[in-house]
Amino acid sequence: MKAVFSPYLDAIAPGLKQLAALLGEKYDYVSVLSTDSVGFAVSISQRAKAVNHSTMTTERGSVVRVCRGGLYSEYAFNRFDPAHPERTAAEAERALEEQFALLRATDSAVYETPVLPDEPCVLREEMETGSMPEDCDLGALVERFTEISARGVAAGEHAIDCHVRGQSTHVCKLFLTAGRDMRQSYVYSEGMVAVIASKDGAVKFGFDSVSGREGPELFGKLDELAEKVAGIAEELLVAERIEPGEYEVIVSPEISGLIAHEAFGHGVEMDMFVKNRALGAQYIGKRVGSDLVTMHEGAKPEIEVASYAFDDEGTLAHDTVEIRNGILKTGVCDALSALRLGVEPTGNGKRENFEHKVYTRMTNTVFESGESTLEEMIATVKHGYLLRGMQSGMEDPKHWGIQCILDRGYEIRDGKLTGRIVSPIVMTGYVPELLGSISMLSRDHELFGSGFCGKGHKEWVKVSDGGPYMKAKARLG
Repeated sequence: MKAVFSPYLDAIAPGLKQLAALLGEKYDYVSVLSTDSVGFAVSISQRAKAVNHSTMTTERGSVVRVCRGGLYSEYAFNRFDPAHPERTAAEAERALEEQFALLRATDSAVYETPVLPDEPCVLREEMETGSMPEDCDLGALVERFTEISARGVAAGEHAIDCHVRGQSTHVCKLFLTAGRDMRQSYVYSEGMVAVIASKDGAVKFGFDSVSGREGPELFGKLDELAEKVAGIAEELLVAERIEPGEYEVIVSPEISGLIAHEAFGHGVEMDMFVKNRALGAQYIGKRVGSDLVTMHEGAKPEIEVASYAFDDEGTLAHDTVEIRNGILKTGVCDALSALRLGVEPTGNGKRENFEHKVYTRMTNTVFESGESTLEEMIATVKHGYLLRGMQSGMEDPKHWGIQCILDRGYEIRDGKLTGRIVSPIVMTGYVPELLGSISMLSRDHELFGSGFCGKGHKEWVKVSDGGPYMKAKARLG
């Protein structure tokens, strides 16, 4: 079925066009982004139940962006009478002029930026979904999650609780300029099962997740996770500490995604190039990985939670090849950063919501697959680890340091798994060295989209990342 576009946005679109026309009499460029996104979140454990009729990305509101004399400014609002757009136009102009006056009064340093192009585009994209969040029987979903939670506890010898979470959001966005009328509607969902286990005073938890650009039907995949994550929790209870050192490693697709996101995700967000805060700007056209490394970024190459038709600046979705056979080809950027750098925007201009500014942000970041099987890769390892499960990661874009907190490692000796498990694991390194050591890639790959990404410590947006199994050398501790 089609994810039907918001009737509310359709109804106010004529008034918003009049608003843009009124502001266009005073400014060199005017755009309006309006959103109307609805959804729900359900969380169940043996101790608590919660149902929320919203998610982190539900919102309703609009933001106007204008340009005059090389300066850009914005005005956000969530009350609009389409019969009287002149009222909002007057309010917006008053706020915008105050912002311009403040810049002049404080002699603030600003980026002199050309006027954004406004090539004509009419688009209405209602993407396919199996079901809609608005139609979900939340009572039945609570019962289903409660059953999964009980199974998770029963499946683990030392399990004391099982958390089951799911959320689904119907996103609708309208982008208008003098030349553009772009409308998109899609649904994404994500779910997670975590089993908490305790033994001899130690408490561990195993978890796994599912995600996709689909409706609440996705939660059917959670049924098979309870026993799996209970087993992971039991493994972690007997896991040993790893001896720090450099090892041959095979990382799972989930960790491949974490490396892609942290190593060459944030590091090539080109708004950081504008501010001279990323080392990647100096490496365009240079080697940053082995010949096996090719990495894509964009809302177009994969279908996951971060796949859309256009970004929050009205730029169509792209498939950007950032690394080709180890050579850094380009970064990704929002429209204003593109103007300041003299490059084309890549469809990566995203807002946390209509009240927040646009930043260059990742969408789907993924390594291309190779020609090996996991079994062939394990057979080549003299002493190392098969790494699975990610907890968190961070990088320093200015110096290309990377740190990944991983869930567990399975020891490999002489090409065979020994049965020994180590946890937790911290993987660190210098990005070009880590990517340069990649020597094998598996034929398959997966994407994961059950989390959010912040710009620094804030500005949270949906992203997904992934890749194949990868063999490399890494420092573990």
